[in-house]
Amino acid sequence: MKKNGMLNSHIAKVLADLGHTDTIVVGDVGLPIPPGVPKIDLALTLGTPSFAEVVEAIADDMVIEKIVIAEEMKLDNKETLHYIQENFQDCEIEACSHELFKARTQNAKAVIRTGEAKPYANCILQAGVHFG
Repeated sequence: MKKNGMLNSHIAKVLADLGHTDTIVVGDVGLPIPPGVPKIDLALTLGTPSFAEVVEAIADDMVIEKIVIAEEMKLDNKETLHYIQENFQDCEIEACSHELFKARTQNAKAVIRTGEAKPYANCILQAGVHFG
C-alpha cells in the first residue's frame, strides 16, 4: 500500500503515464466529458470534493508547467481564479473561451470530475518535466 502521495489508483496511473505537454482536466460537476476521454469521477455531493482539494492533491504529485482556464472564470468565479493565481505563480496561466476550453478537453489523458458546483471551476493541467 502507498504511504503517501496520490492514493487514488486511477489518478496515480494517469499521472505516472504523463509525458511532457500531456494534459489532464480537473472539472466541476457540469463539465461535459468528451467521448473517448477517460473520466475519473470523484464527486460525492455538491461541493465535495472541492476543486481546490483535488487540484492541490494532483499538484503535489505532478509537475505542472501550464494551466488553462476559461476566460469566463475571470468574471463569474473570481474565488477560483484567485486560488489558481495564488497557488500557481510559477506556471503559465492561459485563458481561452469556455467553448475552446471544452474543445481542448478532447485531447486530455483524463478528466477528473470533482463535486464543485461553481461556474467555470475547471482547469487543464499541462505536464512539465522533472529533471531531478
